Amino acid sequence: MAFVWQAQVYARGQLTIPSPPHPNIMMTPFVVDYHGQRFSKYPPGWSVVLAFGYLLGARAWVNPLLAGLAVWLTYRLGQKVFNPAVGLLAAFLTLLSPFFLMLSGSLLSHTWSLVLSLIFALAWLDTFVYETKVPRWMTSLVAGLTLGLLALTRPLTALGVALPFFVHGLILLLRGGRDVRRRVLLIGVISLLVSALFPLWQYAVTGDPLTNPYTLWWPYDKVGFGSTFGRQQGGHNLFWSWISLKKALTTGWSDFFGWGNLSWLFLPFGLWAVRRNRPAWLVGSTFISLAGAYMLYWTSSTTFGPRYYFEGFYSVTLFSAAGFLWLAGWSKAKIWKNGRFLVAAGLLAFLVSYNLLSYLPARLQGMHGLYGVERADLLPFQTEEAKALTPAIVVVHIQDTWTDYGALLDLQDPWLTTPFIFAFGQGGVPDAAIKADFPNRRLIHYYPDEPYTFYEHPREK
Repeated sequence: MAFVWQAQVYARGQLTIPSPPHPNIMMTPFVVDYHGQRFSKYPPGWSVVLAFGYLLGARAWVNPLLAGLAVWLTYRLGQKVFNPAVGLLAAFLTLLSPFFLMLSGSLLSHTWSLVLSLIFALAWLDTFVYETKVPRWMTSLVAGLTLGLLALTRPLTALGVALPFFVHGLILLLRGGRDVRRRVLLIGVISLLVSALFPLWQYAVTGDPLTNPYTLWWPYDKVGFGSTFGRQQGGHNLFWSWISLKKALTTGWSDFFGWGNLSWLFLPFGLWAVRRNRPAWLVGSTFISLAGAYMLYWTSSTTFGPRYYFEGFYSVTLFSAAGFLWLAGWSKAKIWKNGRFLVAAGLLAFLVSYNLLSYLPARLQGMHGLYGVERADLLPFQTEEAKALTPAIVVVHIQDTWTDYGALLDLQDPWLTTPFIFAFGQGGVPDAAIKADFPNRRLIHYYPDEPYTFYEHPREK
């Protein structure tokens, strides 16, 4: 909901808008009111991309199109670091992953961040490891830009993705020639210049480049350790870091490939198969680095799988693909006479079939109507009877959770100019004050347990 709000504002070329009267009853989740201005707490990178979807009338298509690009980039990375067979199998595993499909079917920022992570890895390898027809200055430029854009989208994720390459960059600075050192420094300078837009954005929305908008919604929502970090008793510490990591991987591992507790099956063989492939270790360490970086954050996330590690998912798919092909004794010659291959292929076919026929349908069905939010919630306001009441301000009386109200916000724009706008019924503001704020709108009371009924006054309890 916050990303949608933010993208609409950005689509008009604005960073903030004036706060409405009585902002506590006109709230949008994770959209902050501060010094008379309203803005999203989230970094700007993803919502700028989503804004283009709004301008083209294709909001729902942005992430699926980026997902297609991510599948192709996964293939290209596997082809470059391993071989075309590994790249193709990794792309196939990505395409069928419940983890990948859930996030790609959402409006969250992770698919865009995965694309940036993949492009950065490819550009880095083309700059320092592999021969390419593309000029090195151009691959350096792409690497720096994508890492900087990732920092503008998910800063802690950018730190996790960059860390293995940063270590590699230090080695190149110490051992490389003059041209190599120049390219390392060029990537670093470009990424830092783009990343510098982040404190500039914080200054533009809060008036202070060091004020994190996250803390304006929840003061404890910060990265780090100590008594003021997180909601745990005594604050965030290494113990809670371990608990969060364990929870994310224990509950989310099955989502990687939909094979239940066997989603790790081919990884040990992949580790053995690439033991002498140094570029593979660089790419494969991204997932581990991300998991380590997010130990600094006080909470884990498992609703969409372990999504904080999604931008390193290619580490898992590529190593799993390499492990399967090693286990199968893959070779281009006499493939159908290879007994190991036939057994391994049969096992993989069984696992994929289990995912497609059992795990994936059940997992996706569980995401339908997540938090009680469904398209059907909007239908009562699309009838001719409802349209006849507009322009209206609708006081939503919560029956279950706050999402009874939040589900309706897709009918409302940030500037409150749509036929229907909505007020949070539990805000404690009397009808007279609401009418005074919006004198040209009809005041309606709405109860989600009576979806097609509109009241002029609060109904009797």
